Amino acid sequence: MRKRRVPTSAIIGIAELTPRRYTEGETTLGLIAESVRLAVQDAGLEKEAIDGLLVGPQVGETPQHVPATVAEYLGIEPTMANVVDLGGATAAGMVWRAAAAIEAGMCNTVVCVLANINERNGNPRSPNRNPIREFDVPFGASGANTSYALLKQRHMAEYGSTQEDFALIAHWARKNAQLNPEAIFYGKPATVEEVLQSPLIIDPMHLFEIVMPVAGGAAIVVTAKENVKETQRPVYLLGAGEKITHRAVSHAPALESAPLVSSISSALGQANVKVEDMNLLSLYDCYTSVVGLTIENAGLCAPGQFGAWMKEHTFGHDGDWPLNTHGGQLGFGQADLAGGMSHIIEAVRQLRQEAFSRQIRNAEYALVTGNGATLSEAAALVLGVES
Repeated sequence: MRKRRVPTSAIIGIAELTPRRYTEGETTLGLIAESVRLAVQDAGLEKEAIDGLLVGPQVGETPQHVPATVAEYLGIEPTMANVVDLGGATAAGMVWRAAAAIEAGMCNTVVCVLANINERNGNPRSPNRNPIREFDVPFGASGANTSYALLKQRHMAEYGSTQEDFALIAHWARKNAQLNPEAIFYGKPATVEEVLQSPLIIDPMHLFEIVMPVAGGAAIVVTAKENVKETQRPVYLLGAGEKITHRAVSHAPALESAPLVSSISSALGQANVKVEDMNLLSLYDCYTSVVGLTIENAGLCAPGQFGAWMKEHTFGHDGDWPLNTHGGQLGFGQADLAGGMSHIIEAVRQLRQEAFSRQIRNAEYALVTGNGATLSEAAALVLGVES
C-alpha cells in the first residue's frame, strides 16, 4: 500500500455567500470582504492572523495591483499575496499554492477568496469604490509620477533630505550604465547637476529621476537543487520576504514602516545573513525616492540619512557598496515588469562571474528587491553561490 504523504497544511475556515440572480449597487470588494469575514470567523481567528492572500483576477474595482487593493480594503498586511488565474481550476489551484507558501515559510495562515457581482444590465465591472479612487484620484494623485513625487516630498519634509541627495542616486545609475553596452543610457552619463537641470516633471521629481519605459523581455528558469547538472552554474535562493501594506498613497504607512522593512528583514533572516554580508545591492529603482528609502529600510543607515550615507561610499562594481551595477532601471531602462527582473538577472550574472568589465570581485551574496504600486507591495530575495 502506498504511504500517504504527511500533510503540512489544513483548511480550518470556510464561508459561502447565498447565490443571487443579480446584484444592485454592490461591489466585488464588498463581496470579497464579507466572504473573508465569515471564513475568518468560522476559523475562530481575528483578521490580524491572516498573513497570506490569494485572490482571483476579476476584481472590477481595479485592473491591476489586485492583491494590494484587496488587502488594503480588508485591512490586512500579508507577507504573501498573489492573483491566481486558472478559470474554473482557480479555487483548487489556490489551495495547493497556499500550502506551498506556508511550507516555504512565507506565511502562516492564508485566505483564498473569490467573488463576483452580476449586474442586471450585464456590466461586468462594479463601481470604482476603492480608496485610491475615492481619496487620491479626485485630488490629482493619479499615476506613478504624482505618487512617487509625494513620497519624495514627504521624505524631504520629514528628514530634511535634499534634491542633491536624490540626484546622486540617478547619477550613479547612469555612471554604472556606462559599463553595460545593453543599457538604454549607455554612452549617456549624467552628473548630479545634469540630473537637477533635467525638466521638473512634477515637483519635486526631475525627468532623470524617473525610469524610461522601453520595450524588452526577460526570463528566469528555477529548478530543484537535485536537478542541477555539473555543467550548470547555479545561483541559489537563500531567503525571501514579501509584504503588502496598502495600495493608495494616501494610505501609506510611515516611511520607516514601509513594506520593504519587513520583506528585506525576512529575506536576510531566512538566509541567516546580514545586510553587511551582501556583495551586491540590486535594488528596484523606478524612481530615486524608492532607492533612498530602500537603503534606509535595509538598515544600511538610519531613517532620513541615505544622502549622507551615499556621500561616504562608492557604488560601482569596484566600490565598497556595489549598487545596481547594470545601471538599474534608471540607467538600463524599464521594460514594464521585465524591468524588475533585470535586477535579478544582474545579480545572477555577478554571482556567476559573468559581468565582464563590471564584475564584482569574489561576489558571493546579492540582495534583490522589488517594489509594486507606490511602495505598497515589496519583495526581497537573498541570492548566493556555494563557496
